[in-house]
Amino acid sequence: MQIITNQFQKELKKHGEDSFPFLVSYERLSGYEQGSFLWHWHTEIELTLVTAGEMLYQVNDRSYHICQGQGLFCNSSVLHSGTMWQDQDCAYTAVTFDPRLVYGSENSTLYLNYVLPVIQNFSMPGVLLDLSLDWHRDAVQLIRELTLLEENPGSTRELDIQCTLNRFWKLLYLHSRTEIPDRGKDQRDYERIREILTYIESHFDSPLTLEEIAGHIHLCRSECSRLFKRYMKTSLFDFILEYRIERSLAYLSDSQYSVKDVSEHCGFGDSNYFAKVFRRFKGCSPTAYRKSLGKESATPSNSTSQ
Repeated sequence: MQIITNQFQKELKKHGEDSFPFLVSYERLSGYEQGSFLWHWHTEIELTLVTAGEMLYQVNDRSYHICQGQGLFCNSSVLHSGTMWQDQDCAYTAVTFDPRLVYGSENSTLYLNYVLPVIQNFSMPGVLLDLSLDWHRDAVQLIRELTLLEENPGSTRELDIQCTLNRFWKLLYLHSRTEIPDRGKDQRDYERIREILTYIESHFDSPLTLEEIAGHIHLCRSECSRLFKRYMKTSLFDFILEYRIERSLAYLSDSQYSVKDVSEHCGFGDSNYFAKVFRRFKGCSPTAYRKSLGKESATPSNSTSQ
């Protein structure tokens, strides 16, 4: 399993109903290929509560180590991904909701004074609720209440959920207000990162150079490289290699493709080089990975991406 996105890395999953955009999901990282969900974004707010194990959660350029019992606020429209901590599984509950459940309409005082300053604060892509502060504990308890309201809905389910979301938002607003140093620059940078990711997704099966990627976002090569490393915490070259390896997994699960075919489909001109890179990221050869699956699969879909 892997999160399905469009060509802009926006998640396609629907988070609740149009009439009440609120969703509670119970997840395990082991349910995703290689124990991680890849980069994606959505306009909904996401609240994560780790119920067992630990997770390394990345939001834009920030990394958060979340332990059992702790939570995380993930802001609207930010890139995020998650992976196992020290190869151990992690169970977590994800609560996603459209922020309009808090503010109602975009010309309301609630929106202008309390919601907009948070969701447009690019210096606050996420907040780790590590229980070190009283308000963290209160916030995590409200996330638990939201899950209970979904598990045991009463006759006033929607009202109860909305009231609890407003209590959470008040805590967040009061305790996480920060100055926005250069919101316009941050927004441009994140848009460029999304453009790079989209370009890699569309061209991962072909030769890719720093020059052509930099030209695509209208930056020089050195600035493009620095920008990507600053926000993604890895080099552009390593990211492309890892992305190609992740895309190769679906092909390896289908026995109609030889390892040489897979390497070509994923942008590796040399199957020996593909095997070397695969071992670097996965700890085994492509052949060993295929044998570990132990079953045949259908032809891979091109939509498995982040």
